[in-house]
Amino acid sequence: MKKKIKIICTLGPASYKKKIILSLKKLGVSIFRINLSHTSINNLPKIIKFLKKIKLKNICIDTEGAQIRTLKVNKKIFFKKNQIVKIFNKKVLNSNKKIAFYPNFQFSQIRLNSKIFVGFDDLKFLIIKKKTDHLVAKVISSGYLDSNKGVHFTSKLSLPPLTAKDIKAVKIAKKFNIKYFAMSFVNNSNDVKEIRKLIGNDFLISKIETLNALKNLKNISKTSDALLIDRGDLSRYISIEKIPIIQEDISIFAKSKNKPLYVATNLLETMVKDNLPSRAESHDIYSTLKQGVSGLVLAAETAIGKDPVNCAKFLKNCIKVFNNKQK
Repeated sequence: MKKKIKIICTLGPASYKKKIILSLKKLGVSIFRINLSHTSINNLPKIIKFLKKIKLKNICIDTEGAQIRTLKVNKKIFFKKNQIVKIFNKKVLNSNKKIAFYPNFQFSQIRLNSKIFVGFDDLKFLIIKKKTDHLVAKVISSGYLDSNKGVHFTSKLSLPPLTAKDIKAVKIAKKFNIKYFAMSFVNNSNDVKEIRKLIGNDFLISKIETLNALKNLKNISKTSDALLIDRGDLSRYISIEKIPIIQEDISIFAKSKNKPLYVATNLLETMVKDNLPSRAESHDIYSTLKQGVSGLVLAAETAIGKDPVNCAKFLKNCIKVFNNKQK
């Protein structure tokens, strides 16, 4: 009996439309993901009510988790190499002289001469001074600062596994009887236990996207209903050329434990802007399916892409071709 492979679609500005969501549902999308990192807590009840009204099931709330992010930027700001910038962990207006990160973290954890990576477009900083209420950094790789981009430090940071926004969002979701949750930036089984206190026995997907998660994979899997490899954030800790090997190793582990495994990031990145995927993306999807994964995740492709429905349709066709090959 062939295994049903799930398609998980992330909702966003491109797909929060009744016609698009119903088309995705008709295509057989299994789980609809709400990414809290890109969703206002004030809008969450309204979004869930809308999805419930059109009889959408299997809505998944994906937490922000233990991750530093940039605060709102009204317009992209370009930082040139060797520019000096002040970095705050409180709300300040982002400019070419000051930038703000969220949530709060202790400056004492940051080492001098450590690096900060912002987003995935090469913007990098070097910490050259530590002040009481801010850090002073030099731009060592030029790039643009945009809203809500992931920030990675080479210094080890200790952050709570759930933000205040996550906790509030989970409580809202529970009121609406949401049964699926994904936990971002899980580091160990204690992190999983924290969200379990809030969601009980609801379906929990633990996202493997840090070095600590790789080290603690066995214990994390014991208290999770499924695992998800986020290849993007994981590539901040593992060099990109090693990501396919890590994915294969996790696939083997998940199969040995009979644990569902989903794979995310860059599956159909080309289709965020173009009508067709690349040959390399098609091959990546086939190779991923061949590893025996239980599901594939579309993120930017369906949240902000030009044609969410065609992305899901292409993925469905890939799964169909793969299943036919297995007969």
